[in-house]
Amino acid sequence: MTTDASSSAATAATNADPKTAQQVLERVFGYATFRTGQQDVIDHIIEGRDTLVLLPTGGGKSLCYQIPAMVRNGTGIVVSPLISLMQDQVEQLHELGVSAAYLNSSLSGEAQQQIQQSMLQGEYDLVYVSPERLLQPYFQGLLQRMDIALFAIDEAHCVSHWGHDFRLDYRMLGQLKSRFPHIPVVGLTATADAATQADILLQLNLQEPFVFKGSFDRPNIRYRVMSKYKGFEQVADYVKQQDGNSGIIYCNSRAKVDDLYAKLHRTGVSCAAYHAGLDADEREHVQRRFLNDQTDIVVATVAFGMGINKSNVRFVVHHDVPRSVESYYQETGRAGRDGLEAEALLLFDEKDVARVKQWIDQGDKPERNQVELQKFAAMEAFAEAQTCRRQVLLNYFSEFSDKPCGNCDICLDPPKLIDGLIIGQKVLSCVLRLEQQAGTQYVIDVLRGKQLKRIFEAEHQHLSTYGIGKDESDSYWHNIINQLIHKGLLRVDLTAGAALRLTEAARPVLKGEVAVNVAVPRLSFKAEKKPRQAPAIYDKALFKRLKHLRKTLAQEHNVPPYVVFSDATLADMAARTPTTRNDMLDVSGVGRTKMERYGEAFLQMIRGYLESTVNNDY
Repeated sequence: MTTDASSSAATAATNADPKTAQQVLERVFGYATFRTGQQDVIDHIIEGRDTLVLLPTGGGKSLCYQIPAMVRNGTGIVVSPLISLMQDQVEQLHELGVSAAYLNSSLSGEAQQQIQQSMLQGEYDLVYVSPERLLQPYFQGLLQRMDIALFAIDEAHCVSHWGHDFRLDYRMLGQLKSRFPHIPVVGLTATADAATQADILLQLNLQEPFVFKGSFDRPNIRYRVMSKYKGFEQVADYVKQQDGNSGIIYCNSRAKVDDLYAKLHRTGVSCAAYHAGLDADEREHVQRRFLNDQTDIVVATVAFGMGINKSNVRFVVHHDVPRSVESYYQETGRAGRDGLEAEALLLFDEKDVARVKQWIDQGDKPERNQVELQKFAAMEAFAEAQTCRRQVLLNYFSEFSDKPCGNCDICLDPPKLIDGLIIGQKVLSCVLRLEQQAGTQYVIDVLRGKQLKRIFEAEHQHLSTYGIGKDESDSYWHNIINQLIHKGLLRVDLTAGAALRLTEAARPVLKGEVAVNVAVPRLSFKAEKKPRQAPAIYDKALFKRLKHLRKTLAQEHNVPPYVVFSDATLADMAARTPTTRNDMLDVSGVGRTKMERYGEAFLQMIRGYLESTVNNDY
């Protein structure tokens, strides 16, 4: 039963103009065709069916609920976990000419009241709220007086105890189906293994749901893992190669973020720090500068990123190993959302592994600890893999592939295995002669015969293993030690200052009774390039000018540059070189509202560029 207010809401939300999903896709979003699976999902939701959508970051999840909310009568209510995520989505929808709003604590009481009144009058296609607000009795009462198109639960893995980012408030969202049994509920996530998927269906109380699982593959992201031996120097060298590209560097503690940021800043890198220890205004300032391309790199904890829909992030670095494959996948997925070439670099160190395991063990919920240890073991296996990393990643999400991807470090530069018995014996003997009381770096210092005060004070220069590894670098021995840990010949004892200890399996190696193979340490990356996932041929000079124009227009309209047009749209423009309005509407990502708002400026630039090119040819 609906009130007059909710009846008028339905009319206003659809503008009394019945629309098809295809029309909304073309006119509002500027795309000619749906991505694989999108139309099937959208059709089921429009029909009123509960749905679970599993698509990778950048895979088009938002369209799966935004378009049905615009086609169906009423307002789409979207549950989102972060203020920044809500604001970013609504800002982009406004640029497309869509009526949308968010309700959160960043708004004044007066502004919230006004939005709620507008909701009752049916003025919005979409409204974004937090799970906490959605479940409050007064808000439930408000919803009962509205005409609701659908409920969309974004980041739905948060509802599951098996998910990597479980949140208690999300667990209560199953109430929606019992209170609004005839309104479709849509769960959406980019990261869910089989156990999490099943739990989402159960916890959200979805009725006979349509489940769509798209490919988790992000072919434009190149995955790389490098042994970490001097974290800052490795990150600094990597950043220098990025030539001002936009990127995120993740660390697992606030202290590491502050330290790495300070060091990079001193070298002249355009960067900022972001973590929960900063006040809200400073976090907002950092995020806004990053979105507006005024800061190239953000060094952050995982507190940064879920609300970042910035499409032109070209790289993500993990300075420390994440706690799960889901976290790693979600965080690396913030690179290359525009479909162009991007890279994910993980610096891997067994000491970090030991610390993470210790943190998990110290948790106060044994059952949860066990789940987290299982998830971390999968992350460790990914980092240690000697086979195609994309295969390992996709297999984790039950998307089995038997073909190497050709775009990860293992495929591009396959590890070369050699007889490592003598190499291993050098390390194990040195650890034994240091009475299993030394950490990795000290073992390496002795192996390389370094003339250090602490070695002489301990008289370790007299050991038989002193200097037997002097022909190789620190990074070489770090890599070898990590491999011996992977093989179960050494372990890191955090209770003794991260000292290296022999395992039982090391003894037959020391005696030469078993063979040991090791991979030749990978100490640097080859600079192979793969064609961009974009138009095969486009004018690079024109593309550069279009980017500059985009930044100018973004500043004038007070929006992030990628909200004007994505890099992929600019690349398509530079390939097609449109000179008329109809030509411009054929460019991928140019809808009618953006054509009216920005199109003429880009057309003028393209026409002028083409004229100057012709004149220069004569």
